[in-house]
Amino acid sequence: MPAQPGTDRSETDVRAAEAAAKPPRRGRRTPDETPAKGRTPAPAGPGEPADAHARTDAAGDATRAVRRTDTGDRNAPDARAAEAAARPSGRGGRAADAGRAAPKGSSAPAQRAGDDGPGGTAPGGSAGSAGGDGPGRPGGNGSAGSGAEPARREGDRLRFVGAATRRVARGIDLDEIVLGLCRATVPTFSDAILVYLRDPLPVGDERPVAPFVLRLRRTDRLRLTEGDGEDAVLVPDPDPTPAAELCEVRSGGALAEVLRGVRPVFGDSAAALAALPELLGPDHPLPPGHRAILAPLRGRRRVIGAAVFLRRPERPAFEPNDLLVAAQLATHTALGIDKAVLYGREAYIADELQRTMLPDSLPQPTGVRLASRYLPAAETARVGGDWYDAIPLPGSRVALVVGDVMGHSMTSAAIMGQLRTTAQTLAGLDLPPQEVLHHLDEQAQRLGQDRMATCMYAVYDPVSHRITIANAGHPPPILLHLGGRAEVLRVPPGAPIGVGGVDFEAVELDAPAGATLLLYTDGLVESRLRDVWTGIEQLRERLAATAQLTGPDHSPPLEALCDDVLDMLGPGDRDDDIALLAARFDGIAPSDVAYWFLEPEDAAPGRARRLARRALARWDLEELTDSVELLVSEVVTNAVRYAERPVTLRLLRTNVLRCEVGDDSPQLPRQRRARDTDEGGRGLFLVNRLARRWGATRLSGGKVVWFELPTR
Repeated sequence: MPAQPGTDRSETDVRAAEAAAKPPRRGRRTPDETPAKGRTPAPAGPGEPADAHARTDAAGDATRAVRRTDTGDRNAPDARAAEAAARPSGRGGRAADAGRAAPKGSSAPAQRAGDDGPGGTAPGGSAGSAGGDGPGRPGGNGSAGSGAEPARREGDRLRFVGAATRRVARGIDLDEIVLGLCRATVPTFSDAILVYLRDPLPVGDERPVAPFVLRLRRTDRLRLTEGDGEDAVLVPDPDPTPAAELCEVRSGGALAEVLRGVRPVFGDSAAALAALPELLGPDHPLPPGHRAILAPLRGRRRVIGAAVFLRRPERPAFEPNDLLVAAQLATHTALGIDKAVLYGREAYIADELQRTMLPDSLPQPTGVRLASRYLPAAETARVGGDWYDAIPLPGSRVALVVGDVMGHSMTSAAIMGQLRTTAQTLAGLDLPPQEVLHHLDEQAQRLGQDRMATCMYAVYDPVSHRITIANAGHPPPILLHLGGRAEVLRVPPGAPIGVGGVDFEAVELDAPAGATLLLYTDGLVESRLRDVWTGIEQLRERLAATAQLTGPDHSPPLEALCDDVLDMLGPGDRDDDIALLAARFDGIAPSDVAYWFLEPEDAAPGRARRLARRALARWDLEELTDSVELLVSEVVTNAVRYAERPVTLRLLRTNVLRCEVGDDSPQLPRQRRARDTDEGGRGLFLVNRLARRWGATRLSGGKVVWFELPTR
């Protein structure tokens, strides 16, 4: 078709091409849309020019012609801007290039092998060489526009700061946070880093001690191995950056001024040139050509340290925006260190609280051996309401206590401590087990509402080989016999302590020699994966299986037995803290016991001496006759003076010789220094000088005075 007069053919084609280049509406096909490649053009419809499709093809050619300017330069500003806009943004195009190792001598930072630190590219001066599109990468076209390049580098910087701060925030304790800072910045942001922290670190509102001392906490440095291209690998540098271990910050000095200013400074600034030698030490100057940033670490209230970022001469120098990156890293690290120090102090307080609530060591009473274990619910919750105790009682008896306060918090531990102290006081009064639980129930109600706990209180008598047990809502104990049979003892369940208005019952059972009694809390047998009775049955089977390994004539060692019991716990069984108390009943043989009643009369001391002499002769302990006669005579004389009912005298032979004298007078004897003119008052002085140990215990119906002498 001939062109219209006055109309430029090229302008018509260009307009047609621009109209064809406009995106059609979704779901509709424009009349001038070019058919797909390899498809036959559809015939022209009624009223449509026969050469419509030809014009469309011509318009496409014209559009391509417009893109190719007369100069033929693909790097024209408009073309570069169009290509930059069409290039996919985000991490998709650079993720693969970022993971490649940079060739030796290049400034591109490589990712640490096997590290989950911040990916992407280095901020600041190294962003262009690490992105994959910049002029530093082999094969790059070097055609990034002046507007797109700063935006891309700013995006890289933001992504790096976000990933690095997340890496630092993942740490819980002090070492994890410092390590996270080092791994996040080396080699992406710097080639080396030195982290100094205050020594000692102040906690919370504590006033820091003087002088202000910084200690080098950690230093990281990486280098490339020999090789080119992808053969170069980052490995730890065996030669760390030289620096002093300790640095005392002088008041008014250059380093103190930089730390007081809080803001990071370049290493070549006047302030840093004077502060870095003070920090690194006069014998450790900064290596020639290295670039540095000195960033103070300020916590919530005060400066707690400093970080030094170093780059080698072959790397691009730090840019002004890198100071912002260093400030962000220093702020997040300092706040994390503050929290870690506070968390460490809380964990220390929790450990000390739990340690003081539980006995430091178990006593070694006559006729019984003891072992115990305590496990917190989790490493982050080291305190709980579970407790155990073993309390020696008069008459060579021992009280065994295991309790569980609801919850495993600081409040539960505090309540547990009060209940344990109350139980010790009540045990010292030699009350029956059911009476002890009754008074514990009253004490729990006085502590407040909803202060409930379970408790098992048992008293073992090695002479009679009997045990008396009272229960307050606690799981039943398990008795492991010498032959390997394990049985769950049938004790009255009772109501938990703190309910109020409930009577407790006690049951007396046999405790044969060689048997083992296991008292525990519900955390050992109950979890989300099993109910309490299933756990008790599994515990019983575990004890029986362990006992069979040692044979029918030998009991398993107590410590090994406790460890084996805890091994039954699975991954999902640590929902609650666990207290475990194991008692091996050895008992005292009847042949090693001598027991008499003495009337409260003047002849009682002489009779007591004769009975003690005969017993010692029967036990082949004649070498103790003089001492025993003297001490027995003094103690019995004191008892007869105040007693109204018969006085008891008992001798027990174990690894020591124990003498016990009981009467119905509640008044405890006290040792005093007698004057030269006094006719009495020297009996307890002799007992204190001659006996290995001695004591007096008040009972519900009187008192018992006892002393011990070594038999060997």
